[in-house]
Amino acid sequence: MATASTTLPTSPAAEVSSEEAQIAAEGAAHVRARRPRGTGSLARRMMLIAAGWISILLLIGGMFLDRTLTSQVTRSFDEQLGYMLTGMIGSAEIGPDGEVFFNRPLGDQRFLEPNSGLYWQIRGKGHEDFPSRSLWDRSLQVPDGHFDSEPHTYDSSQFSGEPLRIMERSIILPGSNTEWMFTVAASRVQLNDQIKSIRSILFYSFFFLGLGLLAMAGLQTWYGLFPLRHVRRAIRRLRTTGAAKVTEPLPTEVQPLVEELNALLEHTDRQAQEARTHAGNLAHALKTPLTVVMNAATARAPDLGDTVIREAAVMRRQVDHHLARARAVGRRAAGLSRAGVWPSLEAVLRAVERLYESTRFDLAGNREAQVALEKQDLEELLGNVIENAAKYGGGSVFVTVDETKDPQWCEIWIEDDGMGIPEAERARIFDRGARLDTGKPGTGLGLAIVRDVAEIYGGSVELDESEDLGGLLLKLRLPRAVA
Repeated sequence: MATASTTLPTSPAAEVSSEEAQIAAEGAAHVRARRPRGTGSLARRMMLIAAGWISILLLIGGMFLDRTLTSQVTRSFDEQLGYMLTGMIGSAEIGPDGEVFFNRPLGDQRFLEPNSGLYWQIRGKGHEDFPSRSLWDRSLQVPDGHFDSEPHTYDSSQFSGEPLRIMERSIILPGSNTEWMFTVAASRVQLNDQIKSIRSILFYSFFFLGLGLLAMAGLQTWYGLFPLRHVRRAIRRLRTTGAAKVTEPLPTEVQPLVEELNALLEHTDRQAQEARTHAGNLAHALKTPLTVVMNAATARAPDLGDTVIREAAVMRRQVDHHLARARAVGRRAAGLSRAGVWPSLEAVLRAVERLYESTRFDLAGNREAQVALEKQDLEELLGNVIENAAKYGGGSVFVTVDETKDPQWCEIWIEDDGMGIPEAERARIFDRGARLDTGKPGTGLGLAIVRDVAEIYGGSVELDESEDLGGLLLKLRLPRAVA
């Protein structure tokens, strides 16, 4: 018997919501992927460096201090043994029976107390050992077969549960030929307790000193980086209130960053203003041709086609002009530009000479000059001014590169032997569409483009009279490339 299976239909709303959730998740993942990764916290770096150096310095300092204090305590302990050994030797004599005896009792009472932790012993070859009463039924195991003319100190564990510090010296007493080994031994328990106490004090002192230094480093890091929080709040205020720049007083180390930020904001604002002005100029330039076309189309003028072609050409010239200006602004903002003047001039002259074969072109000046422009913009400037000189000149064009040798600016002079431009008309000639000679083809935008592009890079254009050729002298002043 076949079993029928049924599938519940999926709700369209559920499908839509699941798709929206998937799209939202993909969008969030895309935003996270595009978010630049940080290089870590400055505070964490500073604290890690501080913690590392503090730990290393405290460890090295603690080791040296521990060794110094331990050596000092051990040396003081050995000096006490030395005093006792010297007293033993000074009090020792040889009796009639050839044995050693003391002519006066030793001063320390512990030598008389059994297992007191302070012992002495005298040993001579062929003689019985002469021990202190504190040794009781024990004896000090002193190595034989050597002669110590100076006190010899060492540690020993020959007594179970009682580490010893032993000092010995070999002496030949008057009236005897025997080499007597005088030995003093003291329990190291007291010495070890002192060393342990010193190390405990050092450990806790350096531990709390390290904590204090880390706390001070943390406070220093927090206080030292606090101006960056001011900068962050100031930037947030710029974004929320629309302020033009950061005006809060900040430390000397942060002030250059703020100045660069203010310069960037000013540059961005200037670019936005240029963009608004540029858009307004383009809209204004296109408004009149569009109005003429609209009026002609509304009136069904018989020359509508010619009107559309003529006004479309005007609009095209305006669009080309504004596109050239926009490209120059974009390339200037892209970074530091550099172009050689002489190679660009040679490339432009090769193109212009084909159009004006009867014109003589002379090129002179600095062959190594470089300007802070993009090569394409530089060739567009030079192409416009040289073509104008060839078009309106009398057959000679003279180009001089870097005439003034200014360290900041490179001037390019373009001279022709034409009629020139009257001084009263030189300012108007830079207006868009302005033409003094309407008998020759042209758009009237060449010098306007030259002026706009030059000003975008911080340069300028100036017109004068050529003293050598008698025609027009155009001085193109451009920023020199930094070496």
